[in-house]
Amino acid sequence: MTTLEQTIEKILSTRRITRNDQTLIMTTFAKKTLSPRDAALINKVYDALHQGRLRVVD
Repeated sequence: MTTLEQTIEKILSTRRITRNDQTLIMTTFAKKTLSPRDAALINKVYDALHQGRLRVVD
């Protein structure tokens, strides 16, 4: 499991996203060669945020 996968698993299980989590996701998203798997994981977090299922914490 990659660091991104571990981070997203933690985010979704705790229903919280930190600034550090956000930075990791943004760094991964900014890569020109984003894998379909990574894109799907990032979309899961975006969808959860959009639906109000995550809380942003510092």
